[in-house]
Amino acid sequence: MPADTRNTKAATTEKRFLAPFRGEATWPPPIWLMRQAGRYLPEYRATRAKAGSFLKLCYNPELAAEVTLQPIRRYGFDAAILFSDILVVPDALGQKLEFLEGEGPRLEPIREVADLTRLDPGMAEAKLAPVIETVTRIRQDLPKETALIGFCGAPWTVATYMVEGQGSSDQAKARLWAYRDEEGFGQLIDILIDTSIDYLSRQVEAGADCLQIFDTWAGSLPDDEFERWVIDPTRRIREALRARHPNIPVIGFPRGAGPSGTWYVAETGVDGIGCDTATPPFMMSEAYEDEDVVVQGNLDPLLLVAGGERLDDRVDEILELMEGQRFIFNLGHGIVPETPPENVARLVERVRKVGA
Repeated sequence: MPADTRNTKAATTEKRFLAPFRGEATWPPPIWLMRQAGRYLPEYRATRAKAGSFLKLCYNPELAAEVTLQPIRRYGFDAAILFSDILVVPDALGQKLEFLEGEGPRLEPIREVADLTRLDPGMAEAKLAPVIETVTRIRQDLPKETALIGFCGAPWTVATYMVEGQGSSDQAKARLWAYRDEEGFGQLIDILIDTSIDYLSRQVEAGADCLQIFDTWAGSLPDDEFERWVIDPTRRIREALRARHPNIPVIGFPRGAGPSGTWYVAETGVDGIGCDTATPPFMMSEAYEDEDVVVQGNLDPLLLVAGGERLDDRVDEILELMEGQRFIFNLGHGIVPETPPENVARLVERVRKVGA
């Protein structure tokens, strides 16, 4: 950890969320939750109904800003995260996308190099303009002490959806293409790297204080493929963003990486590492203690559904193990729709009162 790291009762920076990235082991730790704007909130469901569909909501700056702000008003999280979806990038590239109610995303699959001609990186900027407008609107309406997180999906994870045509349990079609035609699959990854760099950069220019790269399916790859399709693309994105925006921290979330998380941190240069539910709290504490990185995670989203004393005990365990380190409290994955809103309030109160 940096020499100036210190355990403080209150952050010295205006936005508490950013304090750990500046070397402060702020306590109580900042807190935000993945998918904190979502179907568990009645106000979100009402706004989504007004939009007409999930995808229309993503591209409606007024309504997307509104749902981003809803959990901030309700819970006072230390950071808001842009409401959008990782698949707006392939949509912006020209791959046909729709979300089927109760089934998830459906895309016209890309399975070989010849299919890449259907993609047009030149149209991405205009297609994603409404999302950038959403960032601007959020920044204008957020409390000054609340940070704004922009994001994108990591190239590997986004590519799996593009190749499969939907979500899958094993990402087999993408993995097979990568094995059989490394160069051709690499062309798809290169398109996603370049598009993601520009997309994230525009989010920063519109007001994002921090960026997160979601690699939901990082854990499906063996070590050599993990290096090729998870680490290398993330490193390239991080290096380009550092050159353009040197003071903007980037959090990587390589879900399922397990022990490879320290390798990921060392090779990609990310400023923060999101730990999933399968990462034991003691590993979060010990594995990254000597790394120059902020640790984020890792409460089980289903424990947040269950609530009660089990929730309290686990929150206390995580906080006890992470005290003194640069830590951001979060879940190990996103909030699920059946989560009682009162349990989220209970969690926030529990985290906020630690050490009080």
